[in-house]
Amino acid sequence: MNEQIRVPEVRVIDAKGQQLGILPTAEAINAARAQGLDLVEVSPKANPPVVKFINYDKFRYQQNKLAQQQRKNQKKIEVKGIRLSMRTGIHDLEFKARAADKFLKAGNKIKIDMFLRGRERANVPYALDQVKKFLGLVTAPHVVEMYPKVLGNMINSFLAPK
Repeated sequence: MNEQIRVPEVRVIDAKGQQLGILPTAEAINAARAQGLDLVEVSPKANPPVVKFINYDKFRYQQNKLAQQQRKNQKKIEVKGIRLSMRTGIHDLEFKARAADKFLKAGNKIKIDMFLRGRERANVPYALDQVKKFLGLVTAPHVVEMYPKVLGNMINSFLAPK
């Protein structure tokens, strides 16, 4: 912007969008100041660089507003958690699978946790079967991001919507 432009010549575009041609940088800065505007580099990699006459404060304000609008429109993906147990009955698994279907249809990811307590750690294959049975009950279209994995006294799995 203005004196920070260090190249000897620039291609100038005025405030109305019309090209003024290639001018020396000092002359372009003086022309911008005569109109009460700033000289801002638009395309620094062009040969010669392209600059434009604009009100820099107004330009910066518009860029901030655009960034705010983009942040506002971003889709926020939440990770919902479902806890299972080795002793969870089939009806409870079905109930939790229906909840998982709602979460997936809403566009959220699901983290499935199963804590193994005490003697439950001795029967890990049965616990893995419980988690796989739960995954089979989930009917909403989904992708298994992480298949059931034993991590210490815990079994984890992740589901994401398709």
